[in-house]
Amino acid sequence: MHARTRSIVAAAAVGAMSLVGLSGCAASGGSDEPLVGLVIKTQDNPFYVKMTEGAKDEAEALGLNLQVASGDGQSDVDSQIKAIENFTAQGAKAILVTPAGDGIIPAIKKAQEAGVVVFAMDSPLGADSGIDGTFATDNYLAGVMIGEWAKAALGDTEPRIATLDLSTDQIPVDVARNQGFLEGFGIELGDPSKMWDETDPRLIGHEVTDANEAGGRTGMEKLLQKDPTINLVYTINEPTAAGAYQAVVAAGLEDQITIVSVDGGCPGVTNVQKGIIAATSMQFPLEMAKQALQAVEDYLADGTKPKNSDGLDFTNTGVTLVTDQPQDGVESEDTTFGLEQCWG
Repeated sequence: MHARTRSIVAAAAVGAMSLVGLSGCAASGGSDEPLVGLVIKTQDNPFYVKMTEGAKDEAEALGLNLQVASGDGQSDVDSQIKAIENFTAQGAKAILVTPAGDGIIPAIKKAQEAGVVVFAMDSPLGADSGIDGTFATDNYLAGVMIGEWAKAALGDTEPRIATLDLSTDQIPVDVARNQGFLEGFGIELGDPSKMWDETDPRLIGHEVTDANEAGGRTGMEKLLQKDPTINLVYTINEPTAAGAYQAVVAAGLEDQITIVSVDGGCPGVTNVQKGIIAATSMQFPLEMAKQALQAVEDYLADGTKPKNSDGLDFTNTGVTLVTDQPQDGVESEDTTFGLEQCWG
C-alpha cells in the first residue's frame, strides 16, 4: 500500500429518495440529450453537494441530461436501489452512484442487463460487483497518510488510540480509511477487509458515529468514559472530528488528544488551521464528477470504459495530506493550499 503514488489534484426513491433535476429537463424525457442518473447518498453532506455541483457543470458542458436522486443517509441502500431501478425504467444511458453498500449490486446488474453503463464514485464496490468503472479517492491511502503523520507527530509518546468510525455495516469506505490509518501508524491488521479485529493493546476502543457531528460528540464521550487516557483519535470524516473535539474540550483534554481525519471540506480545513483537527487527508469530489462524466461521454461515443490507476481497481482522483504541523518524511501541504482547494 505504501508504494502507491500520492497524487495531488489541483481542482479539485420514491419514499426516502428525493429526485432533483439539474439540467432543466424532466427526468422522464423531453430532451434529445442522453439521460444520466446520479445517485448520491445524501443531500445534507457538503461533499455530495459539491460533487453534484461539479456534475451539473460538466453535464451541461457535455450536453448530457443529468438528473439526481439522493438517499436519506450514508448507509441508505434501499433508496439507492429504488433510484437505480427508476433511472433504468426511465431509459437512462448511464448511472453514476456513490454506493451506500454492496446491497445495491443486484440493482446495478439489472441496469447493465438493460443496457445501462454504471459507474461508481467515491466508494469502490466489492470485487464481484461487475461495475463498469469507479472514480474515487484512494481511501486506504488517505488513511495511511494520516496514520503516518500521527505516528511521527506523537514521537516517543505512548499512543492510546481510539477510532470514530461510520457504521457497524463494514462499508468499504469506512473499512478502507480505518485500516489504512492503522497500517500507516504501524498497527498489525487482522483481516484488512474488516474493522475492529486487531489485538494491539495501543487500541483503546471504537464507536460508530453515522459520520456526523452529533455522532462524533456522543462517540467521543463514550470513549472517554471508558478510558480518559486516550491521546490519539482517528475520525471517519471532519464533521465527526468537530463533534469529537466538542467532547474533548468538555472533558478539558484538548492539550492531551490529537485528532486526525479525512475529507478536505472547507470547514474541516478551517478546523485544521485552528488546531481543532491536527491533520486531514483531502479528497476532490469535483474531480470525481468531472472524470466520471467524461467517461460517460467516451462510453456513449465508442463503448470505451475507463482504465484503473496503476495497482488499483479504480481510477484514483487524488488525495493530499493537509496540516500546519509538517512531519519529517511525511509529504503534506499546509492550510493555505487546503483553503484554496477545499469544498463545501
